[in-house]
Amino acid sequence: MARYTGPKSRIARKFGEPIYGPDKVLAKRTNPPGQHGASRKKTSEYGIQLREKQKAKYTYGVLEKQFRNMFEKAAKKKGITGEILLQMLECRLDNVVYRLGIGKTRDAARQLVNHKHIVVDGEVVGIPSYQVKPGQLVGVRERSKSLEVIADSLAGFNHSKYPWFEWDEASKTGKMLHVPERADIPENIKEQLIVELYSK
Repeated sequence: MARYTGPKSRIARKFGEPIYGPDKVLAKRTNPPGQHGASRKKTSEYGIQLREKQKAKYTYGVLEKQFRNMFEKAAKKKGITGEILLQMLECRLDNVVYRLGIGKTRDAARQLVNHKHIVVDGEVVGIPSYQVKPGQLVGVRERSKSLEVIADSLAGFNHSKYPWFEWDEASKTGKMLHVPERADIPENIKEQLIVELYSK
């Protein structure tokens, strides 16, 4: 499936925050990209909502059609639609692999899933959008445990950062204890703006 493969620092500068992780370029150049940086025109309400949706899509590496489908599923569930949408994004297998520290970035985590290095409940799963459910075990495939890229990523990773996971170092496996609460999700996304955009 197509993914954004352009310069990531440009996207980070567009939103004014390191959505792809620590960024040396963003630290030096905080102005938006383009010949003259930020436009002086005031952004419309629609523009603000659209920007928030784009930020969520870039952060989680999801394309428009997939994102819209997730929103429609979230809207059908009981509860606050915006929170449910973020929880669904957090429960994607590629994001879970990233949160467990198996992949240094979401892109790296997605690649590990695509290349069949990841198992869920002992079965190989190669679908990054697979929804992990509470109680399921996500880990590294036995023959992939010696991969340098995985060892480097796990070295010194603080597994207590995300309280909805329990990590077993010996088996290189993480258990999802529960779906994360909105307060626990660290991403700076105003999900209500996304709901307002799609509700028009």
